[in-house]
Amino acid sequence: MEVLSNMSGSVWKIVVNKGDKVSANQEVIILESMKMEIPITATSEGEVEEIIVNEGDFISDGDVILKLK
Repeated sequence: MEVLSNMSGSVWKIVVNKGDKVSANQEVIILESMKMEIPITATSEGEVEEIIVNEGDFISDGDVILKLK
């Protein structure tokens, strides 16, 4: 399962690591947009298989930010 960005912004902080187990609605990445911090949450539970982005990257709405298995 892919976790997608729901808006454009810079990746401020990645709060999970590869192999971490996450639950639905758990924060996985925090974006910074217009000097505000916006959390991106997992849409379902699973294990972090791959983190696609790096801190500091600019991402757009709909970009894949990480994959769960």
